[in-house]
Amino acid sequence: MKIALLSEKYTPDIGGLAISSERLAQLLASAGYKVRVFAPNLSLPPSEQRTLPSNGVSVTRFGAHKRVDDTLVDWFELIVEEHKREPFDLLHAYFLTQAGFIGTYAGKYLNVPSVVSIRGNDIERAAFDPSRFSHVMYALQNASAVTTNATELAKKAKAFVDREIHLIPNGVDTEHFKPKEKIARLIQTLRLIPPEPNGHTPYLGQQHVSRFQQRIIGFVGELREKKGLKTLLSAYAQANKAQPAALLVVGTIRQGADREFFEEFLASNSNLQITITGQISPGDLPAYYALMDVFVHPSLRDGMPNALLEAMACGKAVVATPVGGVSEVIQDRVDGAIVPVNDADALSGAILELLENDPLRRSLGESARRKIIANFTLERELTGNLDVYRRLGLNP
Repeated sequence: MKIALLSEKYTPDIGGLAISSERLAQLLASAGYKVRVFAPNLSLPPSEQRTLPSNGVSVTRFGAHKRVDDTLVDWFELIVEEHKREPFDLLHAYFLTQAGFIGTYAGKYLNVPSVVSIRGNDIERAAFDPSRFSHVMYALQNASAVTTNATELAKKAKAFVDREIHLIPNGVDTEHFKPKEKIARLIQTLRLIPPEPNGHTPYLGQQHVSRFQQRIIGFVGELREKKGLKTLLSAYAQANKAQPAALLVVGTIRQGADREFFEEFLASNSNLQITITGQISPGDLPAYYALMDVFVHPSLRDGMPNALLEAMACGKAVVATPVGGVSEVIQDRVDGAIVPVNDADALSGAILELLENDPLRRSLGESARRKIIANFTLERELTGNLDVYRRLGLNP
């Protein structure tokens, strides 16, 4: 079976959509299917194409235009031309708006089954954008099948169109993302050790890691308004007054208004210890999770966050907001802590409780890993998608 996977982002692009689309492509390829990925790339000149192999998957990136409609025309024509050369058995689009519209339209045009996957922002924000609403509705109404990773997103989709929405939660590689020991060199490199009175950073040998007392609050991904940027910074500042700790952002701060707010916050709180790593390879992420005492994910809106699942698989005590699929992953006080959206006081309180209560922190982390192993594996994600393909009459 030959599958065309359409996504608006793909690694090395930043964000959960890129991570999830690559994960599905590699899962399908590892199961023996031929996968072609088609995704726009802002770094390429408009209409230019580059196709390269990536871990058993053929990835075609094409340059995007300033006008979205020109990009969509190129995307559609690319799929049609590639189908003429070697026909696809299935078009699977990740994200409702651009990818979903093109995947559904090309599927009907070529008489090929199409699957559209709702990932989060596509139904929570794009549906309210008049310029994208028609694309959202076309995909929801005309795709051969629609999937999503969270019950809440399925409920929102059904408010637009009365049809079956298949629930397929995200999966995580629990052999890669698992509890690890802290790496002294990484602690030193990230300067997570409070400076001595003379201003020098003390040496920390591997034999001293167990006595390392600095508490670390962690966040993974692109920190921005939607991910709770303001709430997180405010909560960290409050918690730090009672329990000195470092804030480790494994990722980036989105450029523009979010970056400006962050810089202003730093200028007003120069005493706080905040480290921004920049983009980190997924292969290196477990070592960064290992540094964290508490993982936080205070999103305002979300699908099913990859970082949340990864942190739980690594045995971290997590604090998150009950948005998107988070409530389907975390049972409050059993395998994590849930706090209200946009509530810095509650977030600060939950962070402090976990920092100060070692038995509770360990218990939540251990339960979190058990939850992921039982319910959010790569095998379950692959099986869920193959079951949908079979319902369309395919024989994967």
